[in-house]
Amino acid sequence: MKLSKTLLSFFIVMIATVALAQNPLNFGSNIRTADPSAHVWKDGRLYIYASHDEECQEDFWMKDWHIFSTDDLINWTDHGACLSVDDLSWADNFAWAPDCAYKNGKYYFCFPVGTGFKDRVNPKNSTKWMGIGIAVSDSPTGPFKDAIGAPLWRAPYANDPCIFVDDDGTGYIYFNGGGDYMVAVLNDDFLSVKGELKTMDMGGYKPKREGPWVFKRNDIYYYTMPEDNRVLTYYTSNSPLGPWKYHGVIMEQEHQSNNHHSIVEYNGQWLLFYHRWIDTGDACPNRKRQRQICAEYLFFNEDGTIQPVKRTEEGLARKLE
Repeated sequence: MKLSKTLLSFFIVMIATVALAQNPLNFGSNIRTADPSAHVWKDGRLYIYASHDEECQEDFWMKDWHIFSTDDLINWTDHGACLSVDDLSWADNFAWAPDCAYKNGKYYFCFPVGTGFKDRVNPKNSTKWMGIGIAVSDSPTGPFKDAIGAPLWRAPYANDPCIFVDDDGTGYIYFNGGGDYMVAVLNDDFLSVKGELKTMDMGGYKPKREGPWVFKRNDIYYYTMPEDNRVLTYYTSNSPLGPWKYHGVIMEQEHQSNNHHSIVEYNGQWLLFYHRWIDTGDACPNRKRQRQICAEYLFFNEDGTIQPVKRTEEGLARKLE
């Protein structure tokens, strides 16, 4: 039976739409991914540095980090695990949200990791500790080697870091330090901090949060975060050290579950990467939803404020007007 040109065109469009459907992103592997850190490096490709949820894992006991890259936002290359807790001498668990930075021909992989046990029933019995390490590679895809053999500091407890490199090459590391909004200036080697850890002025509004992401656009610095670990919100400043002004919601929460994100400009379009909790049916009796990385377009108003973003099934396949 011959198909009419109209019907054939319809099927071609439908197949293309399915191929382009992005949420969750199709990395070409079956692993569960979360906490995307997206960067565009000098080769023009977009890279995502991600944490890895092991299938049906107990709590958030995570063991390694993975890298994915693309040059068209459709076809992704899975570069595999770039670092594991097995490669570390000072921690053995909690391979949580990473970040990466580039300077002077080297790639610096910034990772939170820990030891001990978090007792969610009786918190006073918890022994969990987390710190931030730095691993280095000549390649954006690794392999990365622990460059310090220890955390950047041991106190305060710190997790989910973000490294922002300003136009002058100065590196800043932002992190949740003992529950406060903190930043440190990195030394030129990116393997140590310069001076004291600083608590930032957030303009009087400091809700619970994790996973900051800092970027710069048109001389405005943006401090974005999952407020209450769920709702993506943001501040702005004219300095990477603040003080910061709160603006409100970028993306609402979903399923009363955590979110973690990054924001990057790629080929002239700003993109928001985040994770969703996808229903996996009975695959894991202890966890009906599991995390997978997704993406949406991000837009700014003329005054630099961010337009709220809604989760979509189409993601980056959505037609822009």
